[in-house]
Amino acid sequence: MTEPYVSIDNENGIATIEFFHPAHNSLPGEILSKLAETITSAGNDESVKVIVLKSGGDRTFCAGASFTELINIEDAETGRKFFSGFANVINAMRKCPKFIIGRIQGKAVGGGVGVASATDYCFATKYAAIKLSELNVGIGPFVVGPAVERKLGISGMSQIAIDANTFYSAEWAHQRGLYNALFESVEEMDEALKSFVENLCSYNPEAMKEMKKIIWNGTDDWDKLLAERAEISGRLVLSDFTKKVLKKYK
Repeated sequence: MTEPYVSIDNENGIATIEFFHPAHNSLPGEILSKLAETITSAGNDESVKVIVLKSGGDRTFCAGASFTELINIEDAETGRKFFSGFANVINAMRKCPKFIIGRIQGKAVGGGVGVASATDYCFATKYAAIKLSELNVGIGPFVVGPAVERKLGISGMSQIAIDANTFYSAEWAHQRGLYNALFESVEEMDEALKSFVENLCSYNPEAMKEMKKIIWNGTDDWDKLLAERAEISGRLVLSDFTKKVLKKYK
């Protein structure tokens, strides 16, 4: 696999949405836009009962923002639009009336932690360490912060946001509620995931829809909140500090 993509496969009521990018499944604007659209479409499809969200490959789940695009941002509006891509994905997941089950096979960094946090139930392997690295480049996990805080609490989110150089183990994330089930291998995870989503398909769709509303209660302001956070990130990415750091990645 060398070309980025977002794909969806709907089989027996289970819609599997997969995204891929050759740079460790990083997320450029085009992938973010397609991912948000695909999640929204699956949520509106009456034949879909449950959604599985995964990434391609067998290593990194998601490396977060595309550094190639970050480097090329030259004005605040372009920056706002880029970070709004993450806001749109998280809000699409939040508003989707179907349960979204995460499959996290490897490390999640920055925006990748945000995507994992926005799932309704999350499976992971012991290799799925997490890191919020945004402060390292002079920005901060502003857009994904609410989703991460919702799962880890303000203490856990603050810890990994401030300690931006450290990968926290999958076990740490499991103990704090980001991951709901942890496995020794991808094979074990996939077997358990298959059984789990097949069982969900036997539930009353209306009951699951109402349960989803309850799970996300109190997040109705996120359209506005995440838009404001995207504006902050779009401004900070233009700072001298961030520009200096990003030059190292050219």
